[in-house]
Amino acid sequence: MDAGEEVHFGSFDHRPPAAPRPHRSPTRVHQFVAPATVTSTTVAPAGAGQPADRDPWSRDVIRLCSTADGTRIAWAETGAGPPLVKTANWLSQLDLERASPIFAHWFEGLTRGRRLIRYDERGSGLSDQKSRFTLDEWIEDLDAVVDAAGLDRFPLLGVGQGGPLAVAYAELRPDRISRLVLSAGYARGRLARAGDAVEQAEAILDLNLTVAGWQAQEGSYLRFLGAQFFGGSPPGKWDEFTRYQQQTVSPANGIRFLEAQSRLDVSDLAAQVTCPTLIVHSRDDPRVPVSQAKELAGLIPDSRLVVLGGRSHLLTAGEPAWPRFLDEMYAFLAEEEPPAVGE
Repeated sequence: MDAGEEVHFGSFDHRPPAAPRPHRSPTRVHQFVAPATVTSTTVAPAGAGQPADRDPWSRDVIRLCSTADGTRIAWAETGAGPPLVKTANWLSQLDLERASPIFAHWFEGLTRGRRLIRYDERGSGLSDQKSRFTLDEWIEDLDAVVDAAGLDRFPLLGVGQGGPLAVAYAELRPDRISRLVLSAGYARGRLARAGDAVEQAEAILDLNLTVAGWQAQEGSYLRFLGAQFFGGSPPGKWDEFTRYQQQTVSPANGIRFLEAQSRLDVSDLAAQVTCPTLIVHSRDDPRVPVSQAKELAGLIPDSRLVVLGGRSHLLTAGEPAWPRFLDEMYAFLAEEEPPAVGE
């Protein structure tokens, strides 16, 4: 298959549908005022309108909302237009990531005519740090954010470790998700998908190396993780990513995130997703093999797979795969939008 080739999956036999799950009523949320931490970021109280002269791309408005169990979740919006919600993925801090050269191109790319909604999941960033690190909690976090943003139905983007959460949310809240986009995603974490003794040993070694780095805050071990996220980039990028991770989460929580995500398995839920789904993956992703994208495409009935050239788990600004990803995503999202009047 050539780089960028699109494959449609829809004729596979899928497992029989599971019993319907009740849709939980939207959580009543409250917003809180918090101090701004950088000059490019504004923290606003609940219901605060945007100043008339505010450029929606120039800075983020960070707000805090409350989940059903009282956990405070920091969320932000950037840009203007129809919404695009991005699930939390491996570590974030809203007031730092937009200024980071590692992630700056994501904001420019994802806000082209879109209102980007993103957040720090509990246990990291500006959100409350206490967490049980469960999928149920992460679903609650996302519920609270989209309710606070006033969204009823919207497209959902899951990147990397945010992919399993996006898949689960699309199945559990089918009335809210119009379209699903997965980049570098998977249905089963590395320990969950280990099929034999060799794969299990490799998964445990991978986890232990990274855990050792977090426990000791030792650069060489953490650099190993950076090399997996940015396989096609020079070592300086790995070190920059390491420094960013150390600013966003405590070592104890970083370890808990790693362990929980490696055991995630949403394959049963993936088979029940009903919304149109775009799956994009780098062919030589060293963190999540492209086989996991193929597995997702085989599980989700109305899905299409686009395999891009490159070795990055998180796409970088300078690689050809980045503009191709944006082209594929925006073309896919445009399919749900009605034509303009007169067309």
